[in-house]
Amino acid sequence: MSDDGRADDVDGVDDDMDTVLAEVGPRLRRIRKERGATLAGLSEATGISVSTLSRLESGLRKPSLELLLPIARAHEVALDELVGAPSVRDPRVRAQPIVRHGRTHWPLTRQPGGLQAFKVLEPQRTGDPDPRTHEGYEWLYVLSGRLRLVLGEHDVVLSAGEAAEFDTRVPHWFGSTGEGPVEFLSLFGPQGERMHVRARPKGA
Repeated sequence: MSDDGRADDVDGVDDDMDTVLAEVGPRLRRIRKERGATLAGLSEATGISVSTLSRLESGLRKPSLELLLPIARAHEVALDELVGAPSVRDPRVRAQPIVRHGRTHWPLTRQPGGLQAFKVLEPQRTGDPDPRTHEGYEWLYVLSGRLRLVLGEHDVVLSAGEAAEFDTRVPHWFGSTGEGPVEFLSLFGPQGERMHVRARPKGA
């Protein structure tokens, strides 16, 4: 996990994908038998060899769209029926808050990688800006309070209802104005999960 509380563990996603792929073979066999089709007959209808169809059903061949589409057409079923449509889970995100360097992050997205969203609470405090850079793009929206943003040569204060977006390769810093706590939304672009690196050595 990065300094901004962003998750980078994709093991759960990989496990889910492996489970879906493992269930395709038995589902192909079941649908074929329900329709009274033989491997030879399906091979003739799809142009896919009997050996490939057999390996698909036994799980020895990884399913692909190139193979599944003609099978779906031959059986006259939707592709989702062959793959298995994912079940609809509770859409509410119940992630626990993450406290990093005195700042509290509430994750608003479940999936690691890609676009990440957080609600952030920055306490009232004073300190000198320490601009840093990282790959990606960032978007901020202030919910309450005032947020100081230092971006390149700009030093601005955002009030409730104001937003800012910027390329994070530009040295930037955002935090308390010292006047009170600030609550804001933060969205990170597709590479925003990378660790921050210093834009300049300390004391330079």
